[in-house]
Amino acid sequence: MSERPSPVAAVRRAYEALRAWNDPALFIFLADEAKSVQLAVDIEAGGPAGKPLYGLVFAVKDNIDVAGMPTTAACPAFSYEPETSAFVVARLEAAGAIALGKTNLDQFATGLVGVRSPHGVPRNALRPDLIPGGSSSGSATAVGAGIVDFALGTDTAGSGRIPAGMNGIVGLKPTLGLLSASGMVPACRTLDTISIFARTVALASEVASIAAAYDEADAYSRRLPSPAIGGRPSGFRVGVPPAVQRRFFGDAQAEAAYAADIARLAAHGAELLEIDFEPLHAVARLLYEGPWVAERYAATRPLIEDNPGAFHPVTLQIIGGARGLTAVAAFEAMYRLADLRRTSEAIWRAVDILAVPTVPRAYTVAEVAADPIALNSNLGTYTNFVNLLDLAAISVPVGHRADGLPSSLTLIGPAGTDGYLAGLAAAAAR
Repeated sequence: MSERPSPVAAVRRAYEALRAWNDPALFIFLADEAKSVQLAVDIEAGGPAGKPLYGLVFAVKDNIDVAGMPTTAACPAFSYEPETSAFVVARLEAAGAIALGKTNLDQFATGLVGVRSPHGVPRNALRPDLIPGGSSSGSATAVGAGIVDFALGTDTAGSGRIPAGMNGIVGLKPTLGLLSASGMVPACRTLDTISIFARTVALASEVASIAAAYDEADAYSRRLPSPAIGGRPSGFRVGVPPAVQRRFFGDAQAEAAYAADIARLAAHGAELLEIDFEPLHAVARLLYEGPWVAERYAATRPLIEDNPGAFHPVTLQIIGGARGLTAVAAFEAMYRLADLRRTSEAIWRAVDILAVPTVPRAYTVAEVAADPIALNSNLGTYTNFVNLLDLAAISVPVGHRADGLPSSLTLIGPAGTDGYLAGLAAAAAR
């Protein structure tokens, strides 16, 4: 804590960095600077005792409630004023962190690209022609650009990992139920989790440890092991896809970087084992090709039925597709998922973790504009199966591509292995 600035200095520095970054698409709502400074003054007057996040500023994805700030999910017609902060936000604020504002996102958290918002496209923190990744686009770029210390996102299909990989930062996707979803606008309620972005694994893990607590008000909250960062084991088995099953969609630099990144894991004591990823890819296809999209329809039902024009065209196309789904299709997909889950159990008898590319290909904004749905699906190749199988994951920058962009691995483990994964990620981080 001694290395952190005072709360007042931290807030002033954040607003200065935001002005220098100058991206009007980054925040949907920004707290008044004078009020934020006064809040920092009050926190500083109380001192750092009992405030482990003293001196830190954070941003919140605009589908998570913060008292005094509107929640819109990037849809102005959906906007409401929450009376209280989300359970997780309240815990972080009680620990001394100061919320700067609400960040842009793919509308209703539907997308992995970060371009489906009426508020524009947040600028990628590394290269302006690249997509920021989504749906937690603003939260990831706010961290990547150095404006805030950490940020909250959400993750249903990879929204807490793809933006991390696209912006060269850490993205922690906790086990479902570790962080309360109270005060979060659902996308797929059975799969959603609040996620954490930071520039280091240590900070992401610290924030997760403070945010984590059982919440009686959240039906999906669970009592799980502490996510506090664990020590690195002397040896561990890492499952990787065989070369013939690796999918990079023509991005040779991503392919080469992945090979180098897993070799780095081996240098840290990992035993690399090739496993059949086809069952996992089959699970991934269920998320958007199966009836789980109906959960997105349920979350937006009053608005989509009464005011479909309020939706981004691509978002409407995706969520509106649920109208043709039936209960029969839902049960058939649930049975298929159960079969695939049973098949995948053999993986965890053979390996301790999986290590996959976070982003199979670094797409540009122009490429996604030309083919918005197919390229979005490509981005979910190594993320979509995680939530459906109730797994924990953390995305971490490990090396560099030939073009200088950071390369990123996602480490995946069974539910409750959050601290173990964080320890391994910290060792692998560049």
